[in-house]
Amino acid sequence: MSGGDLLLQCSDCGQEFVFTATEQQFFQERGYSSPKRCKSCRQAKQSAGSYGQQGSGRASGYGSSTGTETTVVCASCGQTTTVPFEPRGDRPVYCKNCYKPKQGGRGRSSGSGGSRGRDHRRY
Repeated sequence: MSGGDLLLQCSDCGQEFVFTATEQQFFQERGYSSPKRCKSCRQAKQSAGSYGQQGSGRASGYGSSTGTETTVVCASCGQTTTVPFEPRGDRPVYCKNCYKPKQGGRGRSSGSGGSRGRDHRRY
């Protein structure tokens, strides 16, 4: 993302907006993808509470008071989504639908079910 300013089109209102070279550098350093909305639409969406804080099932849970909702593009399907953290840039970020299937293939959820499976086999 080096060079001059870019002219982007807002995904909400359709208006063109300038993504300055300075903003591009800032986004790149933090591993952010290019913005999909103009500044006024981002502010309107954030004011309306539409950045994952309402209706997500965790509005009163941990992470909801930090205010660090970040708009990203899913590394798997390309859908624009928000995450409750700032991506580091060295790892892919997924939307909720793509993240769930990836979770099932590793960690505690893989294998024969742990002790529950053994308990059921005894009976």
